[in-house]
Amino acid sequence: MLRISTSPAPSFQRHDSRTSRRKLSVASNLNHHEPSTFSPRKVLVLTKLSRYEFEKLRHANLNERQLEETLRKRGSDYNNILYHHTLHKNCEAMVVRMLAEHNIETKVVNRFDYNEKNINWADVIVTTGGDGTYLLAASRILDPNKPVIGFNSDPTRSEGYLCFPKKYSHNIQEAIDKLCKGKFRWLFRKRIRITLIGDNIYEPPVELHDQQLQHPEYRFMDCLQELQHQSNQLKDMSRNKRVLPVRALNEVFLGEALSARVSYYELAVDNGERSKVKSSGLCVSTGTGSTSWTFNINKLTHQSVGDLLKLIREETNLPIDFQDQKLIDRITGKFNNNLIFGPEVSLMGYTIRDPVSDGTLPTPGERRSRGFAEKMEIRSRCFDASLVIDGGLSFRFNDGTVAIFSLHDEDALRTVVLNEP
Repeated sequence: MLRISTSPAPSFQRHDSRTSRRKLSVASNLNHHEPSTFSPRKVLVLTKLSRYEFEKLRHANLNERQLEETLRKRGSDYNNILYHHTLHKNCEAMVVRMLAEHNIETKVVNRFDYNEKNINWADVIVTTGGDGTYLLAASRILDPNKPVIGFNSDPTRSEGYLCFPKKYSHNIQEAIDKLCKGKFRWLFRKRIRITLIGDNIYEPPVELHDQQLQHPEYRFMDCLQELQHQSNQLKDMSRNKRVLPVRALNEVFLGEALSARVSYYELAVDNGERSKVKSSGLCVSTGTGSTSWTFNINKLTHQSVGDLLKLIREETNLPIDFQDQKLIDRITGKFNNNLIFGPEVSLMGYTIRDPVSDGTLPTPGERRSRGFAEKMEIRSRCFDASLVIDGGLSFRFNDGTVAIFSLHDEDALRTVVLNEP
């Protein structure tokens, strides 16, 4: 049977920055020699808040017929919403059933009950939902020996990159059998630790996903309450410095809350010289997140590559066929693939979105608008800015506040990759 290791997480090989930058498109070569064993006694199943459940919360005063009428009036397909809710609940029920067949005790919670008490109760966290549910689960796990495993409950609507492959959404028994037979390997995904320095850094965050609820639910409010005593002690010891109680698995975004307003901040990379920047914001990702938002910010399109090839031919008179689709495909693919790096690589990828210059700051050509770093320090000069973790949790980040981003071996998230034939 599979046994969760209680030994300390294995030490990570440190990557030389220059070497890593040359090999970012290649997965990390880290080898973890821990045996792949998995025999938990208790599993906490974190279930997605479905669209149907979301609407029920928003319209708690309506009966089922009234809810259906309300949804139909605004153009929503009530039957389709209910159908996908049923798919999700069926997946959730099957996961619980399969775990029970392996004599594993389970407890099902939604985001309202995803708190420290329930997390500490479990040996493993299993999610049924998509990447959003997985990110919610991962953000609260600070123990490197507590794995997070995801099942995509509705693969017709969600890619679920962080979850098991889609085929296991319809064959949950096979996935759990593989786990219990040790037919998998551990994958330790790097996460970003955020340290804030300044005033008002203990203000509660805003949960962006649930702002439409009539009674806004802040999924980390319980976490902040649990840490209140510790926070008060820290305030006395170091009044203006705080390590946030969550980790970023995908990315952190910094910028003005109003997207039309220019974000102004000072940026230092790897303890280098601090430079003043004006842009549409700053996005900093892990290797896991390098395939997500940051990738779409930086990727080249086939049209852009074709236009560049045409300009190069005009300027150099080189015999370049800018209409050669195979050439365009190769260049586009090679450039875009180089934006991606492995989830275990000890680097962050950063992107300055839409850098601007007003004549007083360095022009975009004088400063790298994207690159890789082991540590970053950002001082806000913004008016009404946010620091957003994994697209869901928003902290205030206004003028004078400093954010330090760093990577630590003990913050890596223990995840699972199933063996394939």
